[in-house]
Amino acid sequence: MSTSQPQGQLCIWTDTDPDPVQEADFNAWYDREHMQERVAIPGFRYARRFKATDGGPRRYLALYVTESLDVFRSDAYQRAFTEQTPWSLANFARMTDTQRRVGELTLETGDGEGVFLALFVLPQERVEAALLKPRFEAGVRQAGVHAARLFCTAPALSVSLTASKKPALPAADALVLIEGSDPEATRALAETLADGAEVRTFQMLWRMSA
Repeated sequence: MSTSQPQGQLCIWTDTDPDPVQEADFNAWYDREHMQERVAIPGFRYARRFKATDGGPRRYLALYVTESLDVFRSDAYQRAFTEQTPWSLANFARMTDTQRRVGELTLETGDGEGVFLALFVLPQERVEAALLKPRFEAGVRQAGVHAARLFCTAPALSVSLTASKKPALPAADALVLIEGSDPEATRALAETLADGAEVRTFQMLWRMSA
């Protein structure tokens, strides 16, 4: 695959059974099986898991970065959904209120990654990389903020691959991801950029490279 193509990204934003035993099993599965399986698919570069720090719904977020969107059209990726273990099937059944987004990392500014993440959803009519770029560049110069990313959803690739009925296409929206070492600074920049959109905050649990 051409390295000149924009990187792809899979975002799984979900919740699980709040029972402590079930939630512990969900986290063990994600950490010991699921991320390893996905990162082993050709074209996947790395994956990160986050947990919400704001007490809101959908407490868990997983971000997978790939070489390009073509990875999500590959036979290897499609095959991964037909070869599920019993542990995977049990935990997929526990996932609730899931949002699945596949798309491109359209705009990236800053250096590296941050432990703290603030995100918000932009509707399609507000997705303008040219207008966001100077705001991102100014934002990452602030102390405690290290990166700002715009992730634009590809609706046709974002539908569930395991649903029993053909699902409707999701919205052609985008996520703005602000990362930093200071949780207050990270959230403050996201709120400034969000212009009234709901901002959610997370802390990274761990990262895995291919």
